[in-house]
Amino acid sequence: MTDDASADRPEPRHTAIIMDGNGRWAKARGRPRSFGHKRGVETVRKIVEHAGELGVRYLTLFSFSTENWSRPADEVGALFELLKHYVEADLEGLARRGVRIRIIGRRDNLGADLIAIIDRAEARTRDNTDFHLTIAFNYGGRDEILRACQAVAKEAASGALDVSTLDEARLGGFLDTEGLPDVDLMIRTSGEQRISNFLLWQAAYAELVFVEALWPDFTTDDLASAINTYHQRVRRYGGVDAGAA
Repeated sequence: MTDDASADRPEPRHTAIIMDGNGRWAKARGRPRSFGHKRGVETVRKIVEHAGELGVRYLTLFSFSTENWSRPADEVGALFELLKHYVEADLEGLARRGVRIRIIGRRDNLGADLIAIIDRAEARTRDNTDFHLTIAFNYGGRDEILRACQAVAKEAASGALDVSTLDEARLGGFLDTEGLPDVDLMIRTSGEQRISNFLLWQAAYAELVFVEALWPDFTTDDLASAINTYHQRVRRYGGVDAGAA
């Protein structure tokens, strides 16, 4: 529930979540980390289903980072299989609900089978506009910015781009999130308080909310509470609150 002051404030149109704590959740139950990741997928389904009811139109989930390759091979393999299973099992249902799916991150070191699934999901939902679900997989914020700079340099070298005309909006068009609004609210579960190289450009003025619940235990009530916290914040964007003395 929000107070009167927050009632007039817009909802966080773009919410990004760092889904942390699957491994610890499984360890606390004496189960392998892969068990926690499987349970985490169920939480993804629940949050995707209900986020729109809370005013979220753009939801970006951090699924697998460029740094996660350092994890044990069996865990990495399990995460890849879970992405495949989620997309294949839920694609048609999401498409019918008007959800547009985007997968952002590097693809040059992914298997052809996974790339085919990603391409199919994006093509199948490209014309949907009701809800935008973005999954950051094999993604790192610094890597994304580096790839954008490389693309800018390539166009400049070919004469297709005059770098003197480059501004923030145009550079944003070279990012994986082209066409998506900046992040309003970034949530991290599990009690950790860092953003871990996630959406560094897009979250420049995001409100950060850290939640104690491990991701498999994260509920729609937790999401609503985070949004309520967002409503209590005053977003100045480097300026001064109009109501300040």
